[in-house]
Amino acid sequence: MNDLYNNKKVLWSLLAAFVIVWLYALGVRTLVPPDEGRYAEMAREMFASGDWVTTRLNGIKYFEKPPLQTWMNALSFAAFGLGEWQARLWTGLCGLSGVLLTGYAGHRVFGARVGFYAALTLGSSLFWVASGQIDSLDMSLSGMMTIVLCAVLIAQRDDATPSEQRNWMLLCWVGMALAVLAKGLIGLVLPGAVLVLYSLLSGDLAIWKRLHLGKGLLLFFAVATPWFVLVGLRNPEQPHFFFVHEHWERFFLKTHHREGAWYYFFAMLIPGIVPWLGVLPQSLLAAVRRRPEGRFQPRLLLLIWSVFIFTFFSYSSSKLPGYILPIFPALALLIAAYLETAARRSRIIAAALLVVIGVGGIIAVPQMLHISVRHASETALLAAYQPWVLAAAIITAAGGAVALLHARHLRRDLTVLTMALAGFTATELILAGFEPYGAMRAGKTAALKMRPELSPDTPIYSVATYEQSMTFYLGRPVVLVDYWDEFTFGLRQQPELSIPSVAQWVQRWQEHRQQGVKALAILSPDKYAELKQQGVFMRLIVQDTRRVVVANL
Repeated sequence: MNDLYNNKKVLWSLLAAFVIVWLYALGVRTLVPPDEGRYAEMAREMFASGDWVTTRLNGIKYFEKPPLQTWMNALSFAAFGLGEWQARLWTGLCGLSGVLLTGYAGHRVFGARVGFYAALTLGSSLFWVASGQIDSLDMSLSGMMTIVLCAVLIAQRDDATPSEQRNWMLLCWVGMALAVLAKGLIGLVLPGAVLVLYSLLSGDLAIWKRLHLGKGLLLFFAVATPWFVLVGLRNPEQPHFFFVHEHWERFFLKTHHREGAWYYFFAMLIPGIVPWLGVLPQSLLAAVRRRPEGRFQPRLLLLIWSVFIFTFFSYSSSKLPGYILPIFPALALLIAAYLETAARRSRIIAAALLVVIGVGGIIAVPQMLHISVRHASETALLAAYQPWVLAAAIITAAGGAVALLHARHLRRDLTVLTMALAGFTATELILAGFEPYGAMRAGKTAALKMRPELSPDTPIYSVATYEQSMTFYLGRPVVLVDYWDEFTFGLRQQPELSIPSVAQWVQRWQEHRQQGVKALAILSPDKYAELKQQGVFMRLIVQDTRRVVVANL
């Protein structure tokens, strides 16, 4: 059983099962705020308005990110209707195609077994699988960056023909343009910096002659620039906000309040690379020690890609977990290349560590009830989540134990496959079991109970809060009251779209009541209690631990 990578029946069966589970899982959960609700609602508004240039959130100009994901989600809604799996389809396809492309690149550059291992590694890494099931920009960017990385690897390999080199490099330039449209200038800056470092450290300065810079730059600008020109013409305030505030200030200043310690991304990487944590250090060291095999040094490029992007975001003043997601395809290829020739002892260590992680998870499950929650009643939701996490931990431990047996008997391919199956299954269980808690956070039940109270012209106010997912489930924007946060820039352009103070809202609320105009409001429990004490009339529609919905009639 050491030639599974050459068994077409096994490969096609694994691929079919993987694709079916991956796509099915996109629709089993509610859209959890903030990211999933935000990007689903932006796409819904784009689809409803027909304006594919000016991106909006809750009807307010929103220029923090470029429009690629909003475009793709809106197209998904246009093709398949509004829904949860439709909102996740683009990121799901990005994650899925990233696995397939990484496997293909591994096959072309290192050989069939490495390609097989690379796909298994990436397709089972906790962070990549989880991100591929969430409607967030991180996977959209990472999918495009995977195109860039894999296209460079295939184009620059020593046995590439001139036509292969040209075509794959042109695809690389398209990937960089799409990465810019996904999340901004890092789609060009990061690959460019990696190539500069690679050419200096490898001594392969001639690589710059093999990048097809002329055609590539023309193609890059043809894809990347039209939207920036159009949005700047329609919204003159956009370029400064996007290029200065969202790039320069986000990286160098602490204005976004997303700082983290120097070890922040280590805390993300260590659990994120499970079940392959036991071979990650050896894989990185092997890439450092290995002698060049030819003109092009793919392991060195992969190492630089991983280390530079990790260091780049570690230095940034703004840190969020998904920032390092683009390094996972490179790590998967390095791990796969190492596993192909790793000694039995290394595979045994990796499998044994997986057993330890699983057992540690089993021991930790009872402690979940001690996690801090907003309201005591939410502890019951954590209790309902415990069996799912316990099942994931048991599968992790069992998968590690079976892989350990395979490793001891020199069944190399079965060892890797078993670890991959354990990692993928455990991650899917963790995601699926989160649904009750995620649905409560999203406020979907509250939104559905609001709908019978609504007519097309019923105003809805969001008082001193904004529920990212509820807006999508309501199918309409709300009027913000005394709430700024990420809307600050847009409301400065269109201040008439909000009510700046709660006192002004109370006056309007009472005027609606006097005129017999029905209105609804969403408040936090604390704000509801405060206004009720002040004597403001509010008919309760629905209340949970995180929000209260009221009417004025």
